[in-house]
Amino acid sequence: MITFNCINDLEQVCQALENLEKNYPNIHKKLVELVYLTRALNFKFQYMGALLMDKDPAEFTPNSVHDSVLRLYDRELQALKDDPDFNELEQIIHKFAQTGFTNISHLLLGTDPESLVGPTVEK
Repeated sequence: MITFNCINDLEQVCQALENLEKNYPNIHKKLVELVYLTRALNFKFQYMGALLMDKDPAEFTPNSVHDSVLRLYDRELQALKDDPDFNELEQIIHKFAQTGFTNISHLLLGTDPESLVGPTVEK
């Protein structure tokens, strides 16, 4: 999937994520930790996004990963989904779906919005 991001969209996502951190720090912390885990395991951010939104992750499922690693990842992801404030995060993801989960993840990792402007291929 190709997404095209303008600076206004990315700044709105940043603002929504900052509001999430301010108003719901626990869910924000869990999300950031899951993003770091996703990156450390070299999983695709779209895999995480599909799992979070209960969509079929088959297209993004990691290859050659030991079952124990996937179970660990699933436990961490489920802890995020079980958080009582998960619906706040869901709203943000749905509202900014056109931005792409990869870009949302990069913003959570501290990437400057200006560097994400333009077309992005979601792999």
